[in-house]
Parts: sequence; structure tokens; C-alpha cells
Amino acid sequence: MARSPALRFLFSTILIAALGGVMVGHGGQRGSLPFFYDVYSFRGPDGQTDVVAAFTVRTGELDRERVDGTVRYRFNVTLVLADTVRGGVSRADDSVFVAFDRSPSSDHLLHTHVETRARPSASTALRVVMIDAPDPGTGQLYTEPYEVPDYSGRRMMLSDLALGLPEPRGGWSRRGRTLTLLPGNYLPGGLFDVYYEVYNLPEGRPYSTEMSLQALDRDGHALDGTAPIRVQFEDEAVSGADDTVVELRRVDAPLEEGAYRMTITVTDLANGRTAVRSRHITVREWEEGATLVATCPIRKDGDICSE
Repeated sequence: MARSPALRFLFSTILIAALGGVMVGHGGQRGSLPFFYDVYSFRGPDGQTDVVAAFTVRTGELDRERVDGTVRYRFNVTLVLADTVRGGVSRADDSVFVAFDRSPSSDHLLHTHVETRARPSASTALRVVMIDAPDPGTGQLYTEPYEVPDYSGRRMMLSDLALGLPEPRGGWSRRGRTLTLLPGNYLPGGLFDVYYEVYNLPEGRPYSTEMSLQALDRDGHALDGTAPIRVQFEDEAVSGADDTVVELRRVDAPLEEGAYRMTITVTDLANGRTAVRSRHITVREWEEGATLVATCPIRKDGDICSE
């Protein structure tokens, strides 16, 4: 869909505000800051959709500062959702840091997330930005078309499948669960968690769940000679007044490096109705000794919170 001059001006205004007037790199240009990201959506109030963006960056991509005997990394992140038809804009920003007693390996991974809320729309432009705070001329912008899902209505449906690491120390919290969110294209092999919500499944209703993981080739097709890994279980819905079942499941599968399609199918055993959600994930080998490190937000008054 072609964008009108007014909408092009709107997008330019958003980016200038988000980046403080600096230009960010694209695809390896000078001043670029490669990072991984993913976007997950869930039902929000009043027909809206909650959208959370997960960011991960290697310490080796960032400038480091020495402050009070520590080695510190700081960066800024932005998520923008712009409806290209109705002109509505949703945005979230954060400034974060982490401090180490000594310089870490360049392969350590820093992570954070931001959240916003938007109206469902099939015509949204998604833009995520990361800026290296000590060197504001270094940053990265990624943009893509994005459909903000509509979770309204009474049919049974699933949210996005949000991925993360077990036993988080802090992280993203929702409905009493806490998850160290990771982009789906940067997962370690072995243990990881998947969080999702089942909508419109009444309290006490028996249901079954099947989770499958299928290895994929470079074209996104099932890899020859492989069968999907399947896990099945049954339970009764604990959904409360809004008929929402919250699931946090641990995946312990010996996955080799490569691409996979994860599919979750929930069946209401009382009436046979099903809801299905799939997503692609990529398992990568992390460098030996690399760890995932949570960042700490910088308060609006300029004081940096303690770890």
C-alpha cells in the first residue's frame, strides 16, 4: 500500500523524536548496531492489544564506560507501531544499563523489553530502534509490516507464543508469571520456556494441549528425514472471570542448531473446538561462557537504579 506524503512525514517525525535527531545505521552501514528482537502480542483491555518487544544485544557491539570502578554499558530502545491507514501511533521507549566489576566477554548478551498498547490493525508499520547511549551516532533501525492481532470476540484463540529462559532473575511479568524474554531467532538449544494465553476457555473446562517442534530447511519446509517432536497433556481450565487460561511451559528438547516451527494446538474437550498458534524459532549455539544479563532501567530523574 502506498503511503501518502502526510503519513511519510508522520513516520519521519516519529523517528527523529525517537532517535534524538541522529541517524541510525541500516544493514551494516557505518555506525550500525546489530541486535536481535522479537514482538509478542496479547489481549488487552477494551478491545486493544498489548504488544511487547524483546531486545538482545552482544556486549561486543556496545561502547563501554568506566564509572566508579565498574565497566558499564548503556543503550536506548524504542518500539513504534504506526497504523498506515488510520494514522494512529503507539510508542514505547526505555533507557537501560548494566554494570560489571570487570570487562565481560564480548559474547555476553544483554536483554531488555518495552511494552505498548495498540488498536488491532492489519496495516501497521513496526519499527524498533536501539541506540548506543555513550555514542549516540551508533544505532540500528529495523522496520517491517506488522499486523496487530484482534483478540476480541468469543471464539477460543491463542495469544502469541512468547519465548524465554527458565528461572529468570527479574524480567517481563504478566498475570503472575515472570519470563526472561528472548527473541525467537536467538534461542539456545535445550531448556527454554514458552508463555501463552488461551482466550475464551471457561473455568473448569477440560482441555488438551499438543506442542510440536518441526525442524525446517532453508526454504521453511519440513526438513527431509525428520519427524516433529510432540508433547501432549490434558488439564482443566483455571481461567477466572475473563475466561483466560495462562500457560508457562518448559521445553526440554535436545534441539540442534537451525530453524524450527513451533505449533501449539489447544482442544476444548467438551465441544471439540480447537485453537492453533505457530511460530518459527531459530536455535543458535551460544559462545562458551556467554550468559544472558538483565539490564536495569535508568529513572526519569536521571538517577541510575542499583542492581
